[in-house]
Amino acid sequence: MKASRIAAAGALAGTAVLALSVPAFAHVSVQPEGTAAKGGYAVVDFKVPNERDNAKTTKLEVSFPTDHPLASAMPEAIDGWDVKVVKSKLDKPIEMHGEKISEAVSKITWTATGEGIKEGFFQKFPVSIGQLPEDTGELAFKAIQTYSNKEVVRWIEVPQEGQEEPENPAPVLALSAAEEGHHGSSAADKASDSDDAEAAAAKTEAAEPADSSDTTARVLGVVGIVVGALGVAYGVLAGRRRTDA
Repeated sequence: MKASRIAAAGALAGTAVLALSVPAFAHVSVQPEGTAAKGGYAVVDFKVPNERDNAKTTKLEVSFPTDHPLASAMPEAIDGWDVKVVKSKLDKPIEMHGEKISEAVSKITWTATGEGIKEGFFQKFPVSIGQLPEDTGELAFKAIQTYSNKEVVRWIEVPQEGQEEPENPAPVLALSAAEEGHHGSSAADKASDSDDAEAAAAKTEAAEPADSSDTTARVLGVVGIVVGALGVAYGVLAGRRRTDA
């Protein structure tokens, strides 16, 4: 009996620990599809789980970082959701591809036009973003999740290094080291690349007639040799028939 009571107590304790640990994992998060390299562009997914068993998630608001503004953010169209992108003026313009950018994306809001995210399910909201900053290793996106019963959960606490994860952590995107050849190129670089491509195409086109002519000459030469060999063989056979006669 004593052993069974200890086992039961252990099971209850384990269940309690699991119940307490689940919310730490079930929160709004952001992950890249592939890599999110400094100075480049990336497609990221905002993953939203439905943590309630009596309500659906009907709205998601994601605020973009103001300390490292992103000039470009293009959400993917998702059936059953309306999306709105808001841009705001920057206190200090940023430079991108040799041009001054005076505004950046400040918020994206997804609102369900149907049922939303059902109980026990999650939804991904893909967004193409860039140009990613080169002077930081991560970007924090504060998110607000709204349920059909009007409950609002604010995922806005930015995790701090060396400290425990907060109760309602904000989605944080980790940036990888800059990749060679993936930085934003200037207009001059693009023009140079275009000129090189055109020059290469011109060389290819110029070479094609010569290659074609050369191939034709070789084919005709082989045909001539074969025809000549057949003629010689025919002559030999004809001579033998006359001699036999």
